Amino acid sequence: MLWGKRYLQPRLIAWYGDSGQRYAYSGIRLEPLPWTETLAHLKYVVEEAAGASFNSVLLNYYRNERDSMGFHSDDEPELGPRPVIASLSLGEQRTFIMQHRSRKDVPKLRIALRSGSLLVMQGETQKDWKHGIQKESARRGPRINLTFRKILPDKGVQGR
Repeated sequence: MLWGKRYLQPRLIAWYGDSGQRYAYSGIRLEPLPWTETLAHLKYVVEEAAGASFNSVLLNYYRNERDSMGFHSDDEPELGPRPVIASLSLGEQRTFIMQHRSRKDVPKLRIALRSGSLLVMQGETQKDWKHGIQKESARRGPRINLTFRKILPDKGVQGR
């Protein structure tokens, strides 16, 4: 849902997590699939590297250079005021772009996310910045991005 209109997402998604860790964004409500053995292992590795604990992961599958993620902040109430989000990239390299929410004098940050890279966003990142993955003109193969999050127990999506 964008500006009151429904659009297909320009990528494929899946939501995994602890039982009851519902998540909603842009008019989409997700019920978690149970952790697979591989995802549980990756969660452990990412938690060790990020120094944080997670109870869910959003998988984004970018099929090619035409798949994208628009500029946004992960600022849903169920993530809390200063969420830690760890983003693991697998497959084709894509450019992650960060744009300051209010300061136009701050240049955009462009970060090449290679396969195996881990990007951790924390503190005031979601409050002060937007981020996204733009469509590209050069041919790109598939990419999987796993964004590990912690849904707060008292903030999880109930009836919405």
